[in-house]
Amino acid sequence: MTEKILEMQNISKEFYGIYALQNVSFDVKKGEIHALIGENGAGKSTLMKILSGVYPYGSYTGEIAVKGEACRFFHVRDAEKAGISIIYQELNLISEMDLGENIFLNAWPMRRGTIDYDSMYHQAERICRELNIQANVRTKVKDLGIGMQQLVEIAKALSKKIEILVLDEPTASLTESEVDVLLAFLEELRTRGVTCIYISHKLNEIFRISDRITVLRDGTAVGTYERAAVDETFVIKAMVGRELKERFPYRRRELGEKVLEIEHLSFTDLKGKQILKDINLFVRKGEILGVAGLIGAGRTELAMTLFGAMEGKKEGEVRLFGEPVDIRTPSDAIGRKLALLTEDRKAQGLLLEQSVSNNIVLASLKRIQRHGVLDENKQYLAAQKYAEDIRIKISSVQTQAKNLSGGNQQKVVLAKWLMTEPEILILDEPTRGIDVGAKFEIYNLMLELVEQGYSIVMISSELPEILGMSDRIAVMHEGKVSGVLDREEGEQEKIMRLATGGQVYEG
Repeated sequence: MTEKILEMQNISKEFYGIYALQNVSFDVKKGEIHALIGENGAGKSTLMKILSGVYPYGSYTGEIAVKGEACRFFHVRDAEKAGISIIYQELNLISEMDLGENIFLNAWPMRRGTIDYDSMYHQAERICRELNIQANVRTKVKDLGIGMQQLVEIAKALSKKIEILVLDEPTASLTESEVDVLLAFLEELRTRGVTCIYISHKLNEIFRISDRITVLRDGTAVGTYERAAVDETFVIKAMVGRELKERFPYRRRELGEKVLEIEHLSFTDLKGKQILKDINLFVRKGEILGVAGLIGAGRTELAMTLFGAMEGKKEGEVRLFGEPVDIRTPSDAIGRKLALLTEDRKAQGLLLEQSVSNNIVLASLKRIQRHGVLDENKQYLAAQKYAEDIRIKISSVQTQAKNLSGGNQQKVVLAKWLMTEPEILILDEPTRGIDVGAKFEIYNLMLELVEQGYSIVMISSELPEILGMSDRIAVMHEGKVSGVLDREEGEQEKIMRLATGGQVYEG
């Protein structure tokens, strides 16, 4: 049997009297890729922060052993000395420094009191060669793609003789090709004996790369399973405590008249680059139109153009409810019953330091004013109503948005737009970065909305989501709509062929 390189026994951690972890035991074998999964709030990050020394010994109960020896980490440096390092989704690199400088960040080889650059670059080249990283060590990090930056972060950790590497949602910002490179890289590390703990919401990656899977739920360990012995349905049930028989709860509906019509729409940005090219689409009342395509296909740009949030030259015609419109600003869009839930909820959708109440009313302030002054009672009642309507899990609407799970943050953004009383919702990556249980809740909310007569344009990079939720599917490639498929025609192979330019849509 492969030896255990890490053992965590009966780990418990409280915050203000509430257990984030309760008697969690977790072990990892040397040289394996061990997936750690669970819904948001399940305790994954808390457990790993204990392991990496972010939460020091004494702030939790339980024991940690590395290579059979008991360890007490009072600081991140203590964990690194024991061979443990964690790489977060937000990379800890300095963009103006080059690759070599970042690999040895704060641990540069010195000679006579100054950095020995010759030695540093020589060692950096050796590390990159050993790890098969194809990049010049003198290239500035800002000139590298996100995928390569991820590999640099890993190289930086391994330069410190790290043996246990924790990766927290490492592919959240990567393209499909970058994901392939990263996963192949981790498989190579496994052959070299490096141990990885892999945290991700993406079950396809988990089943592609992991050796074993540990599931956390509500701060407790549900179980550890050999990857080959379980399937996605089993793991989802373990994560949420119930079986999601229908991961995408689609229900057929009678669709109404066309509410959004786009004819020969093109858009050129301020630099003269044509972003959208002769797009023709329509959306019916009560319909979910899925928009698929690869990164850079123009999906988000289409949403931003329709919402009046792009600067540049627009050509073609857009009709809302049969009437031609010229939407130049988001205010114009809101006035025309259009709403846009952006793909980056934290940067563009929320004021994280503000309350749920302030966020919900943000786009509807005129509706809750009296004589030009904000009516706090109206605000409270409105925020409470929308929070209850879409089942945001909070103790109070005064809770700060930053303290909510990803799924509940997304609901707050949705509530904000529903308060503007739109009829057409554009949802750009509506389930990005949220766990499988929260995704199911978002899907049910979407169905409730379209059954009430709303129309939804759903942009998504997840093909199962596109196939499972859409009435029709528009596929984009290089700023064009390369095909539109009815639900019955939708297949992953067809979508990927259209997304790579295999066919040009003429309709």
